[in-house]
Amino acid sequence: MNRKKLQKLTDTLTKNCKHLFRGFDKDNDGCVNVSEWIYGLSLFLRGTLEEKMKYCFEVFDLNGDGFISKEEMFHMLKNSLLKQPSEEDPDEGIKDLVEITLKKMDYDHDGKLSFSDYERSVREETLLLEAFGPCLPDPKSQMEFESQVFKDPNEFNDM
Repeated sequence: MNRKKLQKLTDTLTKNCKHLFRGFDKDNDGCVNVSEWIYGLSLFLRGTLEEKMKYCFEVFDLNGDGFISKEEMFHMLKNSLLKQPSEEDPDEGIKDLVEITLKKMDYDHDGKLSFSDYERSVREETLLLEAFGPCLPDPKSQMEFESQVFKDPNEFNDM
């Protein structure tokens, strides 16, 4: 498989995953090495709910402090929601959404989400896995990627 075809396949799988690099770069060295790449693909294609929760939480925890703050929620929601033309200030609507989210997910009522809060919420309602924006491939992209990669194993001999 040549570089262009591999890049196209990877783009197909990760097109909606805005923070892919941060999620794959586990040692935060600014590079995704082969083992990080393989682990990331494994998680994307066959990961358990537990693995996907950990991955998504790490992606959503923008500053890496172990919590998803109101500011991080606001930033991610602002960047992932479609902007609608209206008379209302869109930031106010996002602030309201952050408050609603905290009421639903912040079980210890400390004004931020710990992994424990996030995990409990996702286990109760799996749709909350990507509550702050897409960070996992959608099923269609995943199937397209797998059908291309696994259709002819000999195609990898060109690499």
